Amino acid sequence: MATSAWRCIRYSLLAGVVLSVQTGCTVLAVGAAGTVAAVSANDRRTLGTQLDDTTTAGKVAYELGQSEALKERTNIQVHVYNSVALLTGQAPSEALRNEAAHAAQKVSNIDKIHNQIRIGEPIGASTQANDIWLASKIRAQFVADETVPTLNVEVIVENSEVFLMGSLTMQEANAAVDIARNVNGVSRVTRAFDIIELSDAP
Repeated sequence: MATSAWRCIRYSLLAGVVLSVQTGCTVLAVGAAGTVAAVSANDRRTLGTQLDDTTTAGKVAYELGQSEALKERTNIQVHVYNSVALLTGQAPSEALRNEAAHAAQKVSNIDKIHNQIRIGEPIGASTQANDIWLASKIRAQFVADETVPTLNVEVIVENSEVFLMGSLTMQEANAAVDIARNVNGVSRVTRAFDIIELSDAP
């Protein structure tokens, strides 16, 4: 596969569903059962919020795709949880990193943007494969630990750096970070949680 095929703008959903918008490559929008969107009854967000987050992520990916420079020179992932957007990936310059943030700001229904795009050339296929492996190991550790509500945590890994999103109590969030930090191969853990009170949790 050509290197440019990996330089795509993607966005993903919680609960094992992945929707990819690969601008400049092939457009793909498939859920776990072949649907464009999916929701989880075990998610602490309402079903309406889950769908809104999915729609918002798609809109951000679309805005990013309007820039030829972002399409051709960057690798950016978009994640939206409770109207908070997280941008991860790589851009070769600060100007392109800022351009991505400005594009995301054009989309309504976003309360906050975490711009975690790193300055550098887009990572290659082997690094992406390792990131997928690391994410699977972290999720497996979450499943084995009753403290972490696995279905309410989104695990994003970029170049061995872990980003965690979700609606968790402070205790759950701290446990999730500690687990991810101690997985072999993880270089850093960044949290972007929506912290809730224990009385608010199911």
